[in-house]
Amino acid sequence: MKPRLQATLGQHLVMTPQLRQAIRLLQLSAAELEVEIAEAVESNPLLDWTETSVSVEADGTDSAPLQVENGFETQTLPPAEADWAPGDGEAWYERTGPADPDDESPTAEQVPEGETLQDHLLWQLHLSPLSPRDRLIGVTLIEAIEDDGYLREPLENLAASLAPQIQASAEEMLTVLHQVQRFDPVGCAARTLGECLRLQLSTLPDGTTGKALAWTLANGPLERLPRVGVAGIAAELKLEHEQVDTAVQLLRSLDPKPGAQIGAISTDTYVAPDVVIWRQHGLWRVALAESMRPRISIHRGYEGMIRHASAADAHYLRGHLQEARWLLKSLEARGETLLKVMRCLLQQQAAFLEFGDSALRPLTLREVASEIGLHESTVSRAVARKYARTPRGTVPLRSFFASGIDTGAGGEASSTAIQAMIRQLIDAENPRKPLSDARLAETLKATGVPVARRTVAKYREAMSIPSSQDRVRM
Repeated sequence: MKPRLQATLGQHLVMTPQLRQAIRLLQLSAAELEVEIAEAVESNPLLDWTETSVSVEADGTDSAPLQVENGFETQTLPPAEADWAPGDGEAWYERTGPADPDDESPTAEQVPEGETLQDHLLWQLHLSPLSPRDRLIGVTLIEAIEDDGYLREPLENLAASLAPQIQASAEEMLTVLHQVQRFDPVGCAARTLGECLRLQLSTLPDGTTGKALAWTLANGPLERLPRVGVAGIAAELKLEHEQVDTAVQLLRSLDPKPGAQIGAISTDTYVAPDVVIWRQHGLWRVALAESMRPRISIHRGYEGMIRHASAADAHYLRGHLQEARWLLKSLEARGETLLKVMRCLLQQQAAFLEFGDSALRPLTLREVASEIGLHESTVSRAVARKYARTPRGTVPLRSFFASGIDTGAGGEASSTAIQAMIRQLIDAENPRKPLSDARLAETLKATGVPVARRTVAKYREAMSIPSSQDRVRM
């Protein structure tokens, strides 16, 4: 076979540096974008922070709509005309001057991180009149306490972790443990549920009705209560039904997870929203949040030096000028893509903003991509790790998407809506007779949502809701 030259005509996609940059910026979160812009301004002399200002009238309203550079398509919100304005009492305009990494925007939803359970207990430990040796043992115990307040690590293992600095005996460990168990919230550092309830019972006055019997139940019969009920415990202890019921009611008033009331504070995640959604004149509107608006521009002084600089300097400045223009264009494309996706989501999920999860309709990335003329992967990058500030709070953009299940009426119900229905049914159930997964499936089927029992179980576990047996209240 002879080698020969042959010309062919075809099409293929070339990943230019500009396209790579646009794709990378699109999938960054708001915090990562801030870092990216700050690094670009630091390394590129042709980029500079944009100083913008908005004149504010005496009544607090803007005298003119906000003008945003670089062609970003955003809307300004006149607070007096909006049904709901982002951040009641907050200024709705861009901050002026260079962006300071330590400066917090008034519209960013950032609050100080809450105190953890360990911090709360260590604070009390350092205020206790303990010796340095006992205080070190107390620190070891507190660090082993889990978020729900229980100490599940054996004391022998904790004592071994102190060696060789401290050779603590079992009696010493137990003595300091009893001291920690007196801290607030009462019941923390308990090793079992019964011990947790007894610690809380010990703080009640001696004349509390049912306290003695509740203490007895917490020592053992409590574990059999879900199986045999109050009547079975009363027959086992040979007591009146009313006596046992009073003691059970007292136990029910206690907190089985005392650490959660403090530990839950630190589990909240605070993020700066990428877009803001509000309702104006009965219509839902969307705008880029302040953190998404470009606050950089090309430095005109350095740009003017290119014509008068030497060949080497001019080549250096032209290279950075091209990079600056690519970055501004990529930021513009990022904002336009995000707004295009959000407008589609508002059209599709307006009921979700009005009525919550129960009104969320099935929606996939492919449907949105087909409607706005983008690739499915582009839509996925646009909504990844991004959040919207709405009248219902700050929600991830992925919460606007949900898979669907055919209903009996010929329509579709989203998985999120079905989860909301399941949660409503469980919240309204009789705590003495919780609804089983099969009963929940039957109830949903009667409302026109035919789901299998295993599907109900899957959704219930996804929402971290215990089974019907575990939900029997003590």
